[in-house]
Amino acid sequence: MTVIDRHPDRLALAERIGAIAIDDRNGDHVDQVLDFTEGAGADRGCEYMGYQCHDSAGREVPNTTMNDLVKSVRATGGLGVVGAFVPEDPGGDDELAKKGEIAFDFGAFWNKGLAMGTGQANVKAYNRQLCRLIQLDRAQPSFIVSHECSLEEAPEAYEHFDKRDVGWTKVVLKPGMSAGSKSTGKAGAVANTGAKGSKATKSHAHAHGTK
Repeated sequence: MTVIDRHPDRLALAERIGAIAIDDRNGDHVDQVLDFTEGAGADRGCEYMGYQCHDSAGREVPNTTMNDLVKSVRATGGLGVVGAFVPEDPGGDDELAKKGEIAFDFGAFWNKGLAMGTGQANVKAYNRQLCRLIQLDRAQPSFIVSHECSLEEAPEAYEHFDKRDVGWTKVVLKPGMSAGSKSTGKAGAVANTGAKGSKATKSHAHAHGTK
């Protein structure tokens, strides 16, 4: 799996769990993915930003991630879209997004024979199974949690997260906890990944987003 971001702390976290980090400050991220996969493109791509996707200058460009995925996923590959593309985004800067639309490269999508799955996570289909895996210590999602805060500290915590302050990756709010947020310092396990150009890396999925 490759993860594209421009925040060093989040890229380091991705590497810690075995993902291949691509820093889009080092050049065009589509070119980096294609170079890494020897021009083939990733097998799968995930869009998780929705309308709030933005460029390096901080301007919202809602269609950027979707169209970049079409460019960087191999022919007959698949796209998973879990970003918030709601029916309309009245407060958005983009006129199409206000109406629930984006300028999507459908011709390129069709020509490559790509498939797409969209929508919110079907939580009820998986929550009991996933909770069981956590209970048995077979899954440890807590590696992503950077801070634990009281409910009173929620506005301040959200401000840190929204500004992408270093180290604020995920906050857990705990009712009854006294004020005074704390860093968890948790780290994830490292998974095996193949070397560049190997069959293993060429089949890894591609997760993409820039916020």
